[in-house]
Amino acid sequence: MSTENILAAGTQMGEVELLVRDLDLMTRFYHEAVTLDVQQAEGDTVILGRDGISALKLRRETDLPPLRPGDAGLYHSALLFPDQSSLALAVATVATHEPHSFSGSADHLYSEAFYFDDPEGNGLELYRDRPRDQWTYEAGGRIRGATLPLDPNAFLRTHLTEDVIAAPPREGMTLGHIHLQVGNLEQARSFYVDTLGFEIKTELPQALFISAGGYHHHIGMNTWRSNGAGPRAATFGLGIVDITVPARVDIDALASRLTFAGIQFGFDGQTLLFEDPWKTKLRVRAAELS
Repeated sequence: MSTENILAAGTQMGEVELLVRDLDLMTRFYHEAVTLDVQQAEGDTVILGRDGISALKLRRETDLPPLRPGDAGLYHSALLFPDQSSLALAVATVATHEPHSFSGSADHLYSEAFYFDDPEGNGLELYRDRPRDQWTYEAGGRIRGATLPLDPNAFLRTHLTEDVIAAPPREGMTLGHIHLQVGNLEQARSFYVDTLGFEIKTELPQALFISAGGYHHHIGMNTWRSNGAGPRAATFGLGIVDITVPARVDIDALASRLTFAGIQFGFDGQTLLFEDPWKTKLRVRAAELS
């Protein structure tokens, strides 16, 4: 792929929107258990994040069906913490408030991750990255990953110190990536890599991990439960996924690639809005225009 067809290195995830039934219940979970700050609450919408950076938008809907396990949609959203101490505090707080929400943990070599389900069944990952100089690279710049055991109790004993509990860290948390269920990996590759301009960093028989700027992944995609799934109907769960590129020139380049691929999009002068092959809505904005 030529460099003009690759997303800029400064590309990052913005925020993920969840369409929810019980806005109060979901707000309590993400605020009190996950320890996000409520940044805005107006009508049927609550925005949460840390240190002025939004990561999650909850929007109340009243008449949608639930997402079925085999449908395309959200596998999990993933909140990135700056270090092991801040991650340990968040994991401990979720475990205290919602002990039955824990679904697993793993050492992925490039990261340490803990998995939960929110009260409406949306997957959630809390993780921290190892420094990039500790990542292992394979041929072609691919990143070696794994799913190794990670003992949550041992992690908390090591990193949840009295100092962290006494003065909880409040900075440095962002939406690190999202992970999607898709119906076909080749179709996903054609859209997200060949058209949008993400680069493949790890590839498995039923999963694909893509990023901009050499990150291990901004978007994961799998067919573990959703192989053959068609376009999504309107359901509770995943709403709009925001992606932030550095500059207006990156918006213009992406618009050209979408046009060449015959993909319809809306443009309001600042943001592009379009859908992937499974009707997941993606909104791309430039940081310099925010």
